[in-house]
Amino acid sequence: MSEKSLKHIIEAVLLAAGQPLTLDKLLGVFDEFDLPERDAIRAAIAELQEEYSERGIELVEVGSGYRIQVRQNMEPWVSRLTEERPVRYSRALLETLALVAYRQPITRGEIEDIRGVSVSTSIMKTLQEREWVRIVGHRDVPGHPAIYGTTRQFLDYFNLQGLDDLPTLMELRDIDSINAELDLGMPGEMGKKLLDEDASDEDSEEDDGDPDDSARAVQVPVDSSETGGILH
Repeated sequence: MSEKSLKHIIEAVLLAAGQPLTLDKLLGVFDEFDLPERDAIRAAIAELQEEYSERGIELVEVGSGYRIQVRQNMEPWVSRLTEERPVRYSRALLETLALVAYRQPITRGEIEDIRGVSVSTSIMKTLQEREWVRIVGHRDVPGHPAIYGTTRQFLDYFNLQGLDDLPTLMELRDIDSINAELDLGMPGEMGKKLLDEDASDEDSEEDDGDPDDSARAVQVPVDSSETGGILH
């Protein structure tokens, strides 16, 4: 099999899959008589990545494997293909997700200790329904609280190969870095305003008795098959 034919096959399979594919799954589409070497597949992927470098699509490796996707800077135009609005997530939910990502394995009580307010059941339910967070065990203390960690779906959604690809805490001091890395869809000026008002938000949450009913939310782009709304 020629290198050109192999490249075309890899490209077609990744486009048709609709989900990330590992090297093993890519190898699985070949029969035993024309089975390529792993290095040949890696070389074909690298060549495709080079060809896509100046196009509106890209071939990336995420937690679950390789996939072809639209470049992030094409989102304003691609998003107009659907009339559905992006699902909006509250600040409390995103803070909880960030703590799980950076401090895992972590319990709900530990998250509450760090945030200084309680975490509603709906937040943990939403994160698990999105398959961004899962229960990885139970702490060996009275009550045996659940321990949470992130999933491969979390890595895939945020274009990460692994947790080492998360921005460092120093990078997170810059709200523009947060937008670029996590694509939270939060304009820089608004992000800075939210950070400035963070202290007053926490006081407001305690006074209202429901720490998760924040009036502000940030937008996260999701698959078009999902309906719009505000999730907490």
